[in-house]
Amino acid sequence: MVNFTILAGGYDVFIAAYSFFAEGSSLTLLNKYPTGPNPSWVTGHPLLKNTIYAVNENAQGALQSFLVDENGVLSHPFSTVPSGGDSPAFTVALATGEVAVMNYGSGNGRIIPAVGPLLIDSAPNITFTPPPNGVSHPHMTLAFGNELFIPDLGADTIWRLGRDGLLGHYKVHGALPQPQGSGPRHIAIYGDRLFTLHELASTLTVQTIPSDPNTASPLIASVSIVPSDVPAGSKWAAAEILIPEPCDEFPTPYIYVSNRNTGTGLDPRGDTIAIFEHVNVGQPNEGLQLVKQVYTGLQQIRGMEFSPAPSEYLIASGVVGSGGVVMLCRTEQGRNLEIVTRNLDIPTRTSFHWLP
Repeated sequence: MVNFTILAGGYDVFIAAYSFFAEGSSLTLLNKYPTGPNPSWVTGHPLLKNTIYAVNENAQGALQSFLVDENGVLSHPFSTVPSGGDSPAFTVALATGEVAVMNYGSGNGRIIPAVGPLLIDSAPNITFTPPPNGVSHPHMTLAFGNELFIPDLGADTIWRLGRDGLLGHYKVHGALPQPQGSGPRHIAIYGDRLFTLHELASTLTVQTIPSDPNTASPLIASVSIVPSDVPAGSKWAAAEILIPEPCDEFPTPYIYVSNRNTGTGLDPRGDTIAIFEHVNVGQPNEGLQLVKQVYTGLQQIRGMEFSPAPSEYLIASGVVGSGGVVMLCRTEQGRNLEIVTRNLDIPTRTSFHWLP
């Protein structure tokens, strides 16, 4: 019997732990572990499976670390350092021994050195250039090669950072401009293509990654992720993008993106997870093709995360409403998702981390 423990962040004062039994399709709330306020984004160390990090998404933001024992029990906060700004909405642990945290509200971030769970408060702030008469909103960090890519929702730009000396020291050395007003939120890279999910335009785009960080790259394709049959009063804001690695069970690298209906016209079926395929790669008709819109019963899906390889299961939750946490299973070799179980003990969650 396959049994998983999943940690879930949210706008509260705890990280929740769930147990998922795949054979019986049961999802059970195990515990609520105390944290600092609003641990909205949770991530794990890439090598040390007993080390977890979470943001405190507040006006004076922070980054916290935790230990997980062999039974999946989360410790009290082990280490806490300032994020350097307002409303850190994302964090990720890097293979370099650093933890990136981006401050959505103040247009800056930090790449914080860490020795396992020990966070070292030595990194300077990295400040991103705001647009004319606008505000910078860095939303995530993705490591690629020797660079860090930072989508900036406010500046319609994806910043490219390179190391500038010691651990924690980085500088902006290039950028990939995005369509004006599109609001790039989260990104994924597969092969030599950059896929960007734009919150304000609710679009998914694909483009190449120039080797020169200061060279622009035209969009190869741009498609709407919004369902076709939406209620009156709907207002859309894209959130998450995931591309699981292909395997024998799921040989095609499908792209999974989440919709958030923030308007007044709510669909009783809930918001969708849209599945796309990257088609005709390298050909003149290269593009993005919608495969399926999967209704979830959730409102404003912010957080979702695949299980460890072969990435058969996808857990998701909304940031508002009472839809709880949903577990979905990939079917049709990844071309579809089916809900296998739902837990309603906590109405909303914002991010997930599967324990190994």
